[in-house]
Amino acid sequence: MARYDHAAGKRGPSHKTAASAGQSNIQAQQKAFWDLDVAIIARRDEEGERLMRELQRLRCNVRHIWPMPPQIPVQFDLVFCTLTEDLPQRIPWIPGEPEAALVVIDCGTGELDLQLIHNCAAHGVLHYPATPRTTQTCVALARGHFLYEKRLRGRIDKLDENLRTMRSVERAKSLLIRMKDVTEEEAYNYLRRQAMERRVTIGAVANAIIDSHELLS
Repeated sequence: MARYDHAAGKRGPSHKTAASAGQSNIQAQQKAFWDLDVAIIARRDEEGERLMRELQRLRCNVRHIWPMPPQIPVQFDLVFCTLTEDLPQRIPWIPGEPEAALVVIDCGTGELDLQLIHNCAAHGVLHYPATPRTTQTCVALARGHFLYEKRLRGRIDKLDENLRTMRSVERAKSLLIRMKDVTEEEAYNYLRRQAMERRVTIGAVANAIIDSHELLS
């Protein structure tokens, strides 16, 4: 039921409606965790069991791995891994191109090595004990950061491809200008016309002209 807002002089949503909307929003956010394939590379002690239960409560597909494998597996959406001195050497991907979201687990023993965490290029850090709040936060942030990096890499790859295409087109134009004695505009129109007739990209036509020239040279 709507309530009357005396200050504004109009009816507004009730507290119950706002609370219901907020709860629906939280549930929608939590659904993003459902069926995520998650690996836990940690000892299956009391804290490891607690972390597993929290992830299962989020409806993730959880797999426990121990002892630590020589390389971090890449077939998972998210990997929780105990922080060890040799962890950077166990990560199979190169920095900046992760194949899975990585959360390092700080067991709370010994000094915290921030440089080691930096070298792992992790998407998150979980400090034991694993509470519902910290676990859910780590999953959300790590997954979000990983997907953001993936989108950035896709844009970079596309920019690199566009740059390579531009270079190929410029080189092909130069060859056409020299071989056919045409203007730069005529050379470009030739490339464009050939691409449309063959239903391929202008870059593919340019590369074909360059390859043919190199073959006959």
